[in-house]
Amino acid sequence: MPYQNKFLELLSKDFPSVQTASAELINLNAILNLPKGTEIFITDIHGEYEAFNHYLKNASGIIKEKIDLIFPHINTEKRNRLAFFIYYPTDMLNKYRKKLDEVEFASILREELYLMIDLAKHIVTKYTKSKVSKTLPKEFEYIIQELIYESSSHEDKHKYYKAIIDAIFETRRESKFILQLSRFIRNLAVDRLHIIGDIFDRGPSPHLIMEKIYKMSNVDIQWGNHDITFLGAASGSRVMIANEIRIAARYNNLDCFEDGYGINLIPLARFADKFYKDDPCTEFQPKGYGSRYKKDEDLSFVAKIHKAISIIQFKLEQQVIERNPHFNMDDRCLLDKIDFEHGVITINDKQYNLLDSNFPTINSENPYELHPEEKRVIDHLTQLFLHNEMLQKHAGYLMQNGSMYLIYNNNLLFHADIPLTSNKKFLKQEIDGKMYFGRSLFEIFEQKIRHAYLNRYGKDNFDSDYFMLLWQGAASPLFGKHAMKTFERYFIKEKEARVERINSYYKYREEEQVLRMIYNEFDLDFNKSKIINGHVPLDITKGDNVILADKKIYSIDGGMSKEYADKTNIGGYSLISDSHAYFLVSHDRFENYYKLIDSESDIVSVTRSEEINSRRTYVYDTNQGEELKDRIRDLQQLLQAYRNGTIKEKHYD
Repeated sequence: MPYQNKFLELLSKDFPSVQTASAELINLNAILNLPKGTEIFITDIHGEYEAFNHYLKNASGIIKEKIDLIFPHINTEKRNRLAFFIYYPTDMLNKYRKKLDEVEFASILREELYLMIDLAKHIVTKYTKSKVSKTLPKEFEYIIQELIYESSSHEDKHKYYKAIIDAIFETRRESKFILQLSRFIRNLAVDRLHIIGDIFDRGPSPHLIMEKIYKMSNVDIQWGNHDITFLGAASGSRVMIANEIRIAARYNNLDCFEDGYGINLIPLARFADKFYKDDPCTEFQPKGYGSRYKKDEDLSFVAKIHKAISIIQFKLEQQVIERNPHFNMDDRCLLDKIDFEHGVITINDKQYNLLDSNFPTINSENPYELHPEEKRVIDHLTQLFLHNEMLQKHAGYLMQNGSMYLIYNNNLLFHADIPLTSNKKFLKQEIDGKMYFGRSLFEIFEQKIRHAYLNRYGKDNFDSDYFMLLWQGAASPLFGKHAMKTFERYFIKEKEARVERINSYYKYREEEQVLRMIYNEFDLDFNKSKIINGHVPLDITKGDNVILADKKIYSIDGGMSKEYADKTNIGGYSLISDSHAYFLVSHDRFENYYKLIDSESDIVSVTRSEEINSRRTYVYDTNQGEELKDRIRDLQQLLQAYRNGTIKEKHYD
């Protein structure tokens, strides 16, 4: 039997007759002509769970915008109250239950319920009944369907409609109903969420972010450099494990691993206390802003851990570099450049005084050799990372839903840059004896990462070395600089030694010749497609250009992390794409949701740019549309096969 007939035979099991195949064809053609769903792009979350969670709940301001559009006749106070009943229904129910008597409370809930139903009616118009049904809470599925698809304007229908609402209150299910209806609205407000890298590091709660998105089905992730260190640690890369803990110590977020993931850091703490007990570790004092810790808090113990794990990391980095000369990272091996007797280091024929010259675990004759106790510590941590259930669950999710880059609805999504040379060509990197650049470089890196993760329990998992190259190598599309001067930042005062030159991509990306080269490399439409990335915090209120190259590039890292509070006045961007336009929204810095609930006033979100589509975008214009078109072609062939007798119907209608 020809291959095509075998395929059609398999397809006929799902659509066993002319009628079933025809019905599906009609359904798919109808879906193609629905408006495109709303997409939200965010990047560089950096462990800020509360801010991220709020942006999910208010759909980056989309829900409030729809409320203002649909209910212009009600006052601002009531529109705000409705919004917060949708964002935080449990908290709002508790708030009004405490402040109102039973009759007033029921009256408020009835009013909110009617408004929420009207809002839901508006939101479901761009979705099929099938998709809406899959989103409905099972407990109230029939009731919500009746309310959102029935008109209450006709007198008989109005009585029916009112009877349903009355019954909800009579059975005392109004609070539960509002909880489920609010979740239903939030789930349908956004069709797709794109996270363009850096869920991890700096902020305190990346594990909570991962738990949140783990339950979502409409998310894709383009790995950032900080996500790569997490994946490397989960894959058993010792240098990435050290790096993860070093960054957590740097920002006083060790609790993320101890309490969040249950990683036992006591052996590391004991080791640090033993070797650095009398060392003030001045250059390793944690950094942080806001509520991370009090300014007068004694963090000397964290500083000791910070220094201890940093020295381990520098030693481990040399081992990776020595195994991989093609990484071209020899300049990152600096411990052998130290004159331990005089406390100086020589880099590029220039001598610098060290800010800290206490190295109790370094053997000057063999500076990269791990001290026996350092080895025990890193071996212990490696086993904990490899066998931590929650951490491995999160890493598996990142692997399943993440990638180095994504082309979605004609747009190219990646975290940082496309490595270029100073002469405006794609930067080449040797891997396994071959040269890779442009799109192929992204793809070979992704192949190496996936192989390293799948073989994380193997003995010689040398592909895990590529995590380090992606973290700080000049050819990394996730890093964007010629070198990472971590050692220099800790130990050398002179700024000249700390300079990290940015990749030429950032210099030339707006030039049409370069941009066309990139578009051609990724098979993009120069007149329609956009590049969307993050990585570099930019503040549009300070004059930074976020929308570049005549709106062909959106660089949307707005500094969501509180650690960027001294660099950006804002708390992140959301890029929103619906069937009508693109909107760049800048958000005020998020503090906590208790204050917002108390005032029922959301953080200010300002639309900084609006790019109206020349025509409304429909499903047939999207990635999903292309998949549906393929499905339609298959079904048309099946229908033809039924009618000409090539394939027998499995039952007759």
